[in-house]
Amino acid sequence: MNDFSALTTSGSVLLPADEHYAAETSGFQTFRGRRPDVVVAATGAEDVRAAVEFAAGRGLAVAVQSQGHGVPSEVAGGVLITTGRMDGVRIDADRRTAWFEAGVQWGAVVQAAAELGLAPLSGSAPHVGAVSYTLGGGLGHLARRYGYAADHVRAVEVVTADGQLRRVTAESDPELFWALCGAGGNFGVVTAMEVDLVPVAQLFGGALYFDAHQVEDVLATWQRWTRDLPDEMTSSVALVSFPDLPALPEPLRGRHVAHVRIAHAGDPEVGERLVEPLRAVGPRLIDSLRVLPYREVGTICNDPVQPIPYVTTNAMLRDFDDAAIKTVLDLVGPDAPQRCVVEVRHLGGALSRPAANCVGNRDAAHVLGLNSKVDESTVGAAERLQGHVMGELNAWSTGGRCLNFLAGGSANPEDVRAAYDAPDYERLRALKSTYDPTNTFRLNHNIPPVGDYS
Repeated sequence: MNDFSALTTSGSVLLPADEHYAAETSGFQTFRGRRPDVVVAATGAEDVRAAVEFAAGRGLAVAVQSQGHGVPSEVAGGVLITTGRMDGVRIDADRRTAWFEAGVQWGAVVQAAAELGLAPLSGSAPHVGAVSYTLGGGLGHLARRYGYAADHVRAVEVVTADGQLRRVTAESDPELFWALCGAGGNFGVVTAMEVDLVPVAQLFGGALYFDAHQVEDVLATWQRWTRDLPDEMTSSVALVSFPDLPALPEPLRGRHVAHVRIAHAGDPEVGERLVEPLRAVGPRLIDSLRVLPYREVGTICNDPVQPIPYVTTNAMLRDFDDAAIKTVLDLVGPDAPQRCVVEVRHLGGALSRPAANCVGNRDAAHVLGLNSKVDESTVGAAERLQGHVMGELNAWSTGGRCLNFLAGGSANPEDVRAAYDAPDYERLRALKSTYDPTNTFRLNHNIPPVGDYS
């Protein structure tokens, strides 16, 4: 039995019997909550350092939870560090950089940068954690023009397994920096990060919503349209069944729709011309395309803000042709007996360029993700459905996975391996053996050190 009274921090230290334990361990993913032996509600880097030092000295596992969408591993018998109180943001206009702490969500960075006509390579939802998103690669609305968020990291402040707080850059420690940018939290607890900002004050963007009977035409038109686009255009399509609820826009209530998401980081008049083939598919339930300030970028996807129980998976695709579309619609389309949210994102452009980090699968043309809302009675069927869809898409798959979208529980080790190019995965395992040989940092996307077969 560990004596957690020896764990001294500025923030709260919570045990399972404590009043605020349940609230502190809850996150955006509510299915099968986590039960660590102790929670450290960190208020700063020194709290994180103390928690890691305490855990490592006793052979305890460490996981981390921000206030975004990230899902920590179950660390029964271990330490969960929550970072939601670490919310500092600084913008350097001259250097075009943003510095933010581990608990910051993208919305805060977007708003601060927008005051100066700048933008971060943020996620599709403003309530996504900025650090965890970037550590996993980071695939947002500016991706085809500027690449992954991890491609634009300047410095990482991280507590490693030896209890040291380090500031890591490509110059100071190129190997650790390479691994931190794309391998999640496998190499330490990141307390803050400095990233590039880009000179984007506005986009031509928004959403096109089409009704169920148009879904096949929308997907076929969109996949042909993506084959000849400038890098300034980033887009995706989601197939979503909306419940019939008063809180939703009236045109969407109770409908299964195709939701086309558009973000053109270039001349708005060019953006208007480019989307003409999509609008030509037919009447839209909603057409919100317009010039919008980047501070409103979250309105493009309008992702849910309320925590939900879900399971999810994804596949990187070399192609998404008519046959792939038919396969998807037969299995999870509007007329299929089972449904889940399907999203297909267009890759390429700057995403395909090499960078000094470990983000893999840069040769993929699209990434297709599945997301199912579940409870204990439905999770089995949802996981079988998702597995079946992934299997049927093998003909189009590169075999790769997108790390950011492997959430909803402990990710399959083979899926984590598939998020990286094979030589890079072996390089990561060797680095894990150097920086975290006892596998202190246990997380949803765990990379074991060499010799660890757990």
